[in-house]
Amino acid sequence: MSSGGEADETTAESPDPVDEPAAERDSAARAARRARLHRGRSREDDRLRTALRSPRVRIGVAVGCVVLLAIGLTAYFTPVLSVRTVRVEGLSAVPEDQVLDALQVPDGLSMMRIDTTAMAQRVAQLPKVRSVRVQREFPSTVQVTVVERNPVLYFDAPDGPHLLDCDSVEFAIEQPAGTVAKLVTDNPGGNDPATRAAVTVMAVVPPSLGVGQVVARSVSDIALELRDGRTVLWGGTGDSQKKAAVVGPLLTQPGNVFDVSSPNLATVK
Repeated sequence: MSSGGEADETTAESPDPVDEPAAERDSAARAARRARLHRGRSREDDRLRTALRSPRVRIGVAVGCVVLLAIGLTAYFTPVLSVRTVRVEGLSAVPEDQVLDALQVPDGLSMMRIDTTAMAQRVAQLPKVRSVRVQREFPSTVQVTVVERNPVLYFDAPDGPHLLDCDSVEFAIEQPAGTVAKLVTDNPGGNDPATRAAVTVMAVVPPSLGVGQVVARSVSDIALELRDGRTVLWGGTGDSQKKAAVVGPLLTQPGNVFDVSSPNLATVK
């Protein structure tokens, strides 16, 4: 339709006509290439099958298997791979000789035959050992990694001071280091609830507080007596992380008794 003598024109380009003969030639060329590749693979497969049928190849494979088996049996049953070095790490309080005696490393036995689980279990029976890992390091080394028990509290008993670790395990009867706090409670021991509560508290108390004595009247009534004479009323084990965060700033204030048993309402007297 036209208006005012001018015509509106809309143009669109049609697609180029397909060159059908050229497309057919490309398709035929691709098919030919695929056929050549298939023939090439078939020839390679035929050569491989032929080689595997060769008596020489079969003998070589059999000899190789026998050699590998012989090497394996030699390593397993002879001293060729026996233990020559034992390396122990993580020791401080435990004498290395005790660990070596507990390991009972057999002389001349192949590394492949030693029982590392049994060795670790024997070392773990040492009172001051919390955990242990025994590993083979070929060709001839046994690596032993020990985690020792460290005292967090001690309590006095007729036979001497009993040391308690972070698991409430009584692992030694000996004089503790001067930084270890003393536990005061009615029935101290690893299975006593008040003792376990005191150990739980000491696990989160900042060392900078300088706790000299922990008085555990019950699981919910625990007090920390600091070495400078001040007292922190801790209460029970609940909210211990929050109490640990509150007690440091609270101790910057003047006072003698610092009550964090309710950490949201901490007070000073």
